[in-house]
Amino acid sequence: MQPSEKALVPFVSVDHMMRLIHHIGLKPMMAGIADYIRDDFARWESFDKTPRVASHSQEGVIELMPTSDGETYGFKYVNGHPKNTKDGLQTVTAFGLLADVASGYPVLLTEMTILTALRTAAMSAVAAKELAPHNASVMAMIGNGAQSEFQCLAMQEIVGIDEVRLWDIDPAATAKCAANLSATGLRVVPCRSAEAAIEGAQILTTCTADKQHATILSDNMVGSGVHINAIGGDCPGKTELAAAILHRSDIFVEYPPQTRIEGEIQQLAPDHPVTELWQVLTGAKPGRTSAAQTTLFDSVGFAIEDFSALRFVLDRIQGTSFYHPLDLLADPDDPRDLFGMVMRAS
Repeated sequence: MQPSEKALVPFVSVDHMMRLIHHIGLKPMMAGIADYIRDDFARWESFDKTPRVASHSQEGVIELMPTSDGETYGFKYVNGHPKNTKDGLQTVTAFGLLADVASGYPVLLTEMTILTALRTAAMSAVAAKELAPHNASVMAMIGNGAQSEFQCLAMQEIVGIDEVRLWDIDPAATAKCAANLSATGLRVVPCRSAEAAIEGAQILTTCTADKQHATILSDNMVGSGVHINAIGGDCPGKTELAAAILHRSDIFVEYPPQTRIEGEIQQLAPDHPVTELWQVLTGAKPGRTSAAQTTLFDSVGFAIEDFSALRFVLDRIQGTSFYHPLDLLADPDDPRDLFGMVMRAS
């Protein structure tokens, strides 16, 4: 028995995702995801929100990130295992799903290893557009792993930077990133230290992988008036910034109950004041208010951002060949006769 069309779920494979990116264009796709994020953050209060459901181990973390706006439900499965690169594996892998709330039927299943990189970069640029100094043109990219190129190109497309200064503890990672960015129109400056990388930069992005309390940026390295985009934090016990930087920065977060567990602010008192980014995007609260202000986006990623990226993909694959109709749902002629469907298959 052939499944009915209503029982077939669009599945976007890794190959499909790469083809979709080249069809749309990498930078336009990140800009499009950024628009969907802004739209969904504008209706933040309509979403179910919960810290991600995490299973931690000494090696890393496996998480589920669910949310719903009452009409559509979405979740992402994602892992974070910093040691994986030593074994030739990705640090982060992911897949995601959207479903119709009214019926409970899935309407999209997709890879999200690549898509998460795009939405993380888009989210960084959305925040920096609001919080970075006016006409910021130089970004320091501290940590030149799998996320770095996406971060740089999203900042170029959405914020308008024209120079990136690269540093990683592994020179091979910096060389890789510089080579990948060589034809993008960005001025790329490989640096020999984190101190050299942040020289002259108005935006400081930290994205390192080690699962530890690290001090990638010490207090004396960071002057006033910059925007810090801290995206490496994703689990308890992992930080990148000296606590003193946090105490003199205005801190912006996605969802405080999650960020206080996994972000830079896990170093601070539970009642330390922070501003939720959706409030800035809707005009409810101010973002950058002066040239001398040091702003910090303590980003750990949140389910609504993934929901936005999934919505974008579902909309963009309509009428294309960038998905496979997946026979995922049992579809008996009589919904009450699942057993009969199984027996007739013989």
